[in-house]
Amino acid sequence: MTITEIGASRLRKEDQRLITGRTRYTDNMVLPGMLHIALVRSPFAHARITAINVDEAKRAPGVIMVLTGKDVADEQGGIPSAWPVTPDQKAPPYLPIAVEHVAYAGEIVACVIGRTAAAARDALELIDVDYDDLPPVLDLEEAMTDTVLSHPDLGTNLSATWIFDSAAAGTGTDVAQALASSEVVIERTYYQQRLIPAFMEPRSTVVDPTGEQLTMWSATQVPHILKLMISLALSIPESKVRVVAPDVGGGFGGKLAVTAEEFITLLAARRTGKPCKYTETRTESLMGAHHGRAQVQRIRLSATKEGIVTGLDVNLLADMGAYLGVITSGIPILGAFMYNGIYKFPAYRFECNNLFTNKAPTGAYRGAGRPEATFAIERAMDDLAAELDMDPVELRRKNWIKHEEFPFTTVAGLEYDSGNYEAATDKALKEFGYDELRAEQKLRRQSGDRVQLGIGVSTYTEMCGLAPSRVLGSLDYAAGGWEHAQVRVLPTGAIEVVTGISPHGQGHETSFSQIVADRLGVPFDNVEVLHGDTQVAQRGLDTYGSRSLVVGGMAVVAAADKVIEKAKTVAAHLLEASRDDIEFTAGAFGVKGTDQSMTLGEIAFAVFSAHNMPDGFEPSLDSDATFDPVNFNFPHGTHLCAMEVDTETGAVTLRKYVCVDDIGNVINPLLVDGQIHGGLVQGISQALFEEAVYDESGTLVTGSFVDYLVPSAADLPMFTTDRTVTPALTNTLGVKGVGEAGTIASTPAIVNGVLDAVRHLGVDDILMPCTPSRVWNALRDAAQGGGRHRSPDPSSTKPDLDPAGGN
Repeated sequence: MTITEIGASRLRKEDQRLITGRTRYTDNMVLPGMLHIALVRSPFAHARITAINVDEAKRAPGVIMVLTGKDVADEQGGIPSAWPVTPDQKAPPYLPIAVEHVAYAGEIVACVIGRTAAAARDALELIDVDYDDLPPVLDLEEAMTDTVLSHPDLGTNLSATWIFDSAAAGTGTDVAQALASSEVVIERTYYQQRLIPAFMEPRSTVVDPTGEQLTMWSATQVPHILKLMISLALSIPESKVRVVAPDVGGGFGGKLAVTAEEFITLLAARRTGKPCKYTETRTESLMGAHHGRAQVQRIRLSATKEGIVTGLDVNLLADMGAYLGVITSGIPILGAFMYNGIYKFPAYRFECNNLFTNKAPTGAYRGAGRPEATFAIERAMDDLAAELDMDPVELRRKNWIKHEEFPFTTVAGLEYDSGNYEAATDKALKEFGYDELRAEQKLRRQSGDRVQLGIGVSTYTEMCGLAPSRVLGSLDYAAGGWEHAQVRVLPTGAIEVVTGISPHGQGHETSFSQIVADRLGVPFDNVEVLHGDTQVAQRGLDTYGSRSLVVGGMAVVAAADKVIEKAKTVAAHLLEASRDDIEFTAGAFGVKGTDQSMTLGEIAFAVFSAHNMPDGFEPSLDSDATFDPVNFNFPHGTHLCAMEVDTETGAVTLRKYVCVDDIGNVINPLLVDGQIHGGLVQGISQALFEEAVYDESGTLVTGSFVDYLVPSAADLPMFTTDRTVTPALTNTLGVKGVGEAGTIASTPAIVNGVLDAVRHLGVDDILMPCTPSRVWNALRDAAQGGGRHRSPDPSSTKPDLDPAGGN
């Protein structure tokens, strides 16, 4: 009987130890003689450090050492940027411990090393730091003028300007001409508020300097990248560095970083000669870890009166924060290829200005550039539909790529390999009850119901499986995008899979076991997946950008196929048959036309004993493979939501959410549903709940979960999720990425739904998050102004400083 693990809803292998408290989180680690670190952080957004007095702290009980930036100036290196998006990109040095200048509230200015965590924390109060306060840059429009500089020595707030023009690239026509000659042009400004990844496990690092290798355990998504960056930045031979990512409690891009805290823990361990640990508090995490989004999007979209789009012009102001992290500068550039979405624009231009401010640095946050692009185009399509008095779904149908047109080269130059937007949309509309809800909406409007109904639409695609090394090279990214795997066959026939992918909650141990179990015809429980340790998985490029399955999984497939080919050679020899006559089915190698066969386990033991091997055959079935895809991967889907808005209080309620996603063939439906549900919550949360808010002095006022709102299960309804299947053509499994899909699609669906409920009352825009106070104010302004209400330009007017918004 053929084993069919692929497609089965297997429970996760990982869950048993996670739910019974037998986790291996970094903060659980205790090493003999281990010391503890606490950090002094600047309370000012922008200042010069004029003096630091650490004498009293050094004398405090339990304190081993105190380090300032000057103490380690010659050895601390700098946090590297791996993505110079333009040749003239400007960047200030990003020092782990500031020496003379701080550029955001939360920047580290001193380090205390104590025998206990409590002793180190207590000594922080004994350190006196004198600052000369400087004016902060907090506003992107202001940053563009260079009136106030976030880094005076840099001479400008502009890090880089990156442009894509379809006419110049030969992928489309001139956008200026398209806009000038079109019958309808809409101009909109959309605001992507700052978000905080808010992972469950705070960042933690342990470094052991004893022994021949320096070993770092870190709550990171990128152990291999971290190892390389440590070696380069601190001039440590790479062979002398080992990085381990044990159990990691969520990341969402927030742990796709090389951090100051990791460098400081390493420096402390080297200085003391003892293992050192640092674990951040939640407040430190919210103010010191990198943030996401933070963009102003100016969109001009042109079309005919019939609704056929003719041109798209995007001008972006992207907030880098105070410094460039490893991939900070490239995040908005990833979105450049997605602003056209699923639509057949003939002309497109994208310009992005990366700007420094005196806020926490930004970096990857679930979707990384793609959610921002999808939000803009899906909002603009709804605004165009309103301008033309056209149903938003009908407008999309007029403009999207039809299923028979794939593969399709877009105006942004990407080739979409497969898709069927019609099938996903038709299925979603039916399950949602679109026509019935439109009828209910009409009745509520006619009756003047206090609670109005809005229907939100989002039809998205995304590029994921961040990998093609040549493409990344063309964008000036320093690393490649390949992934490595090894499949080891033990003498008993059990399998070890070693992957360069490093999971942090996705279920890789389960899904990779299913793939290998099917491929090699072995029991699911006989497959062990090893990861996250650069000494075990020596090669890899880690986890981000929905690449785990479509890149890492394909490396596993390729390695398993090599095992089969090696085993065929041995089977032919032992069965005294021609290799061409050997067939492999369900874990057994048989001779065509006979009943002679051997299992993979039998061959594995024969190879282990090596008593009777073919001449010249190395006695091992173990196989390595490196996979580098030739293209990105393009899942897509249609998301629909029903939003109720109380016009007297501004309260917003998500009544119903239906999504139909196409992620190609599915390995484990249970894991897919988990990824979709989690992604939906994060996208909905951006639309309705979350915002990192700074006051006028540059202090983060949402520095705890009391103020930074994240929803619980009680805040959201059950979701209806479904799928269509259009296999990817870029890999042999036909799979597509799924980890970011829900986040990318849901935010514009929710905001479109809120606006659809109140647009007939004169409201065209509401800043995210759409809190009750913002909705109520928009309704009041529209009623009092007697005209259409659009939110003020957020680049010149600060967002509502009440993060709860009256919620």
